[in-house]
Amino acid sequence: MKWPFFLMLLLSISFSGCTDRDDDLNAVHIRVRNQSALNFDEVQVGDAEEVHLNVAPDSFSEYFDYETAYRTALIEVTSGAESFVLQPIDFVGETPLPDGFYTYELNITDAGELTLEFMID
Repeated sequence: MKWPFFLMLLLSISFSGCTDRDDDLNAVHIRVRNQSALNFDEVQVGDAEEVHLNVAPDSFSEYFDYETAYRTALIEVTSGAESFVLQPIDFVGETPLPDGFYTYELNITDAGELTLEFMID
């Protein structure tokens, strides 16, 4: 008769510690996905202090927190001796992203241009 009580206690303790990453949103969290065939040594997003490092092809960086971010951004990618820059013209009409988790999917075209596809995670 003790087993059902013990099992219920164990289950209630297990489930009380589970949280979803979306439960406590307090910032804009952005990661980078490398969709190119090149290794991204460094990815600088805007004027952030933290730089996404060593993002292998078809891989993701970790999430970094940003005070303010948009669906597009100034992004600089370094791969070996090559540099690629995505420079938005302006942010007129853009609204800042709400707190949440987002991915900037980056690719290098055959013409050597850096492209960005914005994803909500």
